[in-house]
Amino acid sequence: MAFHLSPGTAWADTLARAVAAAPEAFDRTTGGDVTLRNLTEGGWQSIGTPSAVRTPVDNTVLARLSRVDADEARAAVAAAAAAHRSWAATTLSERKARVTAAVEELTAHRDTLALLLVWEIGKPWRLACADVDRALDGVRWYLSEIDRQIAGRDPLPGPVSNIASWNYPMSVLVHAELVQLLAGNAVIAKTPSQGGAVCLTVAHALMHRAGLPATLLSGGGEELSEVLVRAPEIGAVAFVGGRSNGGKVAAALLDTDKRHMIEQEGLNAWGVWNFSQWDTFAAHLRKGFEYGKQRCTAYPRFVVQRELVDSFLDVYLPVVRSIRFGHPLAVESGGDPLPELDFGPLISAAKAEELHRKVGEAIGAGAIPLYRGRLDRGTFLPGQDTSAYVAPTALLAPPGRSRLMHAEPFGPVDTIVVVDTEEELLAQMNASNGALVASLACDDEEEAAKLAVDLQAFKVGINKPRSRGDREEPFGGRGASWKGAFVGGELLVQAVTLGEPGERLYGNFPDYTSYPTT
Repeated sequence: MAFHLSPGTAWADTLARAVAAAPEAFDRTTGGDVTLRNLTEGGWQSIGTPSAVRTPVDNTVLARLSRVDADEARAAVAAAAAAHRSWAATTLSERKARVTAAVEELTAHRDTLALLLVWEIGKPWRLACADVDRALDGVRWYLSEIDRQIAGRDPLPGPVSNIASWNYPMSVLVHAELVQLLAGNAVIAKTPSQGGAVCLTVAHALMHRAGLPATLLSGGGEELSEVLVRAPEIGAVAFVGGRSNGGKVAAALLDTDKRHMIEQEGLNAWGVWNFSQWDTFAAHLRKGFEYGKQRCTAYPRFVVQRELVDSFLDVYLPVVRSIRFGHPLAVESGGDPLPELDFGPLISAAKAEELHRKVGEAIGAGAIPLYRGRLDRGTFLPGQDTSAYVAPTALLAPPGRSRLMHAEPFGPVDTIVVVDTEEELLAQMNASNGALVASLACDDEEEAAKLAVDLQAFKVGINKPRSRGDREEPFGGRGASWKGAFVGGELLVQAVTLGEPGERLYGNFPDYTSYPTT
């Protein structure tokens, strides 16, 4: 069966759409190379050292990213601080008007932004569209609520610095920036090193045209973190990423009083205990594989009561065998305009190789391979590089020393742990010292609610998954999965504004154990 690219979706066509939407943000050579500029000091600048950016879809070069150094970042932060002072004095009605204008422009270019996400981070078309739509719908909600949320509150003393992972450039990063701007703060964002830079460049060009004081920089995290986290002009730091880098950000903030929201990975678990509603469970399992579980609220761990293992596998294995993956733009002749896939590649060939090693280590140490998918069951173009792809995998009983036992795989690999008591259930669900979400499948919701009290997760679902949420829903983490102020709904606005002197924010702080209702 031969596949080809869906018409009009080739990278050359997609890049042409991006350049047409925001020509000021790109440098083009006579040879056809395209280099992304940095948005700093009030405009798009051709600064930094260019380096090639490759797509995980087929490992080809997409464009060149201009990486700035620490000195260039310091100049950008100083300029952003000056812009912040002016923006903080701008009336709320004017801020709303400009954010509204930006949302309208982003909406007009929605399909281009989504197609960029397909190529840059490998999201299937449906999920890429959802990423853009969630960002814009969420900001529209804040526009309707901000008068109430901002009452009696003032902008921070300096701009908000945003360092986010690559997996949700629009619905996490751009969404947060637009709300921060609405609240009266200038914003600085660092493009993720692994993907999403072209999409973010176009988005920020449209935001800049609307008169919003946004800065967008590309560069290495090690070199820029000191500036984007510790610079005295910075009013707050928002970080989304892994525990290693998040820990470095937290350490850099120890002797400062900066506002911070540090979201880190956690091994989100789904416990199955005294349960029989298997028909509804199957749908949750399939949806859980969206984007190859490359999201902070994915569920890669299932903790199952021993007497239910056979029933669980009767439902689970048919689902995992039916997962559709491959090149997110490969279609058959006469087929659908764009394929309907559960996931495409992982973010890089290096990440795929790392995950293969972890699976091999776990099996070598005693884990039982319940299912190992094969790449030849995916949909790919003839001769395509598939080094960034991993087929669905399920392992039973990973050993305690396995990295997959305690850490999030961030890929389409599930681990299943069998338990006999409620105490074992809770211990195995809490294996990673804190998580963002967890769920319990249990017929008796009262019993599930009692178990949920001892789960180290910010949100716990009963017979349903939990997610980051939108609009009024708060978001945070427990244990090592989060540090600082909680966000979402009013809490996001509170995190980036000042209230009464001595105000205490809701959050995961060392000496603060009270959490809002989740």
